Amino acid sequence: MRITISGPPGSGKTTVCRILGEHLGLEIVSSGHIFRQMAEEREMSLAEFGHLCETDPEADLILDNRMVEIARNSDNICLEGRLSAHMLTRHSIEAFRVLMLADIDERSKRVVTREGGTWEQRKREIEDREASEAKRYKAYYNIDINDKDVYDLVIDTTNIPAEDVAGRIIREVRKHSRDACKG
Repeated sequence: MRITISGPPGSGKTTVCRILGEHLGLEIVSSGHIFRQMAEEREMSLAEFGHLCETDPEADLILDNRMVEIARNSDNICLEGRLSAHMLTRHSIEAFRVLMLADIDERSKRVVTREGGTWEQRKREIEDREASEAKRYKAYYNIDINDKDVYDLVIDTTNIPAEDVAGRIIREVRKHSRDACKG
């Protein structure tokens, strides 16, 4: 089974992927983790690296091509990343595609809990990152990050614990698999 988990920063993607991996025995691949490693390799902050990527598409292209190759070569995986559903769709790679959304204030609180800092600082960083990503994805791939048509399931995680979100995804994946077998 191949699952993609997409959504903005702080929506709970990484936590839910970890839970799905534990419950379903899936390998977890996080584009955010790879992106952070790429920023660290260049001795840049995430914000600095994001701004660099706005003028130099190489990092995004490397990351996205790596995610597609990983997906092609694995049937037992959960891919976490903003573009994972879009990229797999473009490359005709079968997957159950999930979009997780949450209120910006809640997402900011979650990032503060995870990484520290102030709520105001994290909210501003998230807004800047989202604007940067939307601009890059439109310019590089002609993808509107707000287009929900590629997803099999959209979940607002604002007031739902991660275990419950994962449980809902598991139920929907199993239902989707049964329905695919019937067709």
